Amino acid sequence: MSQPDSVILETGADPEGTIIWLHGLGADGHDFEAIVPELHLPASLPLRFVFPHAPVRPVTVNGGMRMRAWYDIRSFDAEGRADEAGVRESSALLDALVSAEIERGMPAARIVLAGFSQGGAIVLHNALRSRQRLAGLMALSTYMPLPHLFDAEVAGRADSQDRALPVFMAHGNQDPMVPFAAGAEAAEMLRSAGFEVEWHDYPMAHGVCPQEIADIRAWLLAVYERAVSTSK
Repeated sequence: MSQPDSVILETGADPEGTIIWLHGLGADGHDFEAIVPELHLPASLPLRFVFPHAPVRPVTVNGGMRMRAWYDIRSFDAEGRADEAGVRESSALLDALVSAEIERGMPAARIVLAGFSQGGAIVLHNALRSRQRLAGLMALSTYMPLPHLFDAEVAGRADSQDRALPVFMAHGNQDPMVPFAAGAEAAEMLRSAGFEVEWHDYPMAHGVCPQEIADIRAWLLAVYERAVSTSK
């Protein structure tokens, strides 16, 4: 499968890790570009950030308007929130991005999958089913897509993602777009399946706040300290 067009930023020469970061509904790959300098990453840890653009498609809950979206949203309940065909299609696009990084010489063990809102749902779906031993999973202000398939495709499969996968999840407790309870429920599903989840909540709506950026920075530094040391 061809890769989606992406914004690519490198914080230094010869990156030691890659973060593939998916945006939310209606945004594009530029949406989180500005967060890179705000992370204040040390020069000793050069990273490559890949911010792909979602395909343009009609979104039912927005009156069928065409916009960048990782999948269709038919309704705001658990069953209609994520179109299965779209989720699987975008997960395959993410697989292509991971494969491209591996082909350019980046080990899977140094690749973090990150996403916000709809993008967070895709990275949750993808990383939990990946056969690659990834560096980490970061899902922000999101929910578990296709929850009815979680037991069969993740929790009940011994060959799904290693339960030692570092997971960072965060959510605003005043989020009017993606209910706080949906994010907390997704984190609990992971814990019940044996994953350790670093969970944070903040007094904010549907977005990212300075304390969250600081917490993401600390988590990334810990993840890459482990990933770089174990893959050398």
